[in-house]
Amino acid sequence: MSLVRNKLTLPQEQRTQIVEAIKEYHLNQREEEIGDLSAILLLDFFTEKLAPAYYNLGINDAKAMLLQKLEDLHGLEIWQ
Repeated sequence: MSLVRNKLTLPQEQRTQIVEAIKEYHLNQREEEIGDLSAILLLDFFTEKLAPAYYNLGINDAKAMLLQKLEDLHGLEIWQ
């Protein structure tokens, strides 16, 4: 996933795999067959609405980890 102009995008191969997974889900769980366009539109909706929240969670986790490492470095200082 990449961030371009505050818009998250997936590589084409991943998009194709997810579209197939959405179609399979609908068929297996809802007993509905949907086409490529419906699956793509659903993926685009979820990417627009959910991906930023998950992306920000990842960023916040990374910040917390980096802050912890920075605190660890402060513990290594030699005080005189």
